[in-house]
Formats: sequence, structure tokens, C-alpha cells
Amino acid sequence: MAISQVKNLQRRLGILEQEAVEELNRACGHELWQSLGFDAFDSLEDADRRARANYYYGQLQVVRELKDALA
Repeated sequence: MAISQVKNLQRRLGILEQEAVEELNRACGHELWQSLGFDAFDSLEDADRRARANYYYGQLQVVRELKDALA
């Protein structure tokens, strides 16, 4: 993979990571999930918010794994 392709992919992964973090903050209503991890979502009473948090947490994990693999 060319250097320009790697840099472009890293930039796009950064955007996806930022989006996931913002959506997780919105779904949880706070940033405590960053220190508590996946357990923070279990306390959400609203099923839609819990589902959205689980989706974006999964997205965040995939993005971070891909970023680690590219590093």
C-alpha cells in the first residue's frame, strides 16, 4: 500500500473514531464510559440509547484495532 493511501486511511479512521466518541458521549450523556468501558452501557435504561452505544463502541474498537495494525 502506498504511503499516500495509508495516510488517507489513517485520516478516515480518525474521523470514524471521532464520530464514535461523540456518539458515545451523546448516548451516555457523559464521558465516564471512557474509564468504565463497555460496562457503562449496561446502566442505560433506554434500550435505543443502549443499542446505539453498543453499535458505536463496536465501531470504535474496530477503528482502534485497524489503527494499531497500520502503526
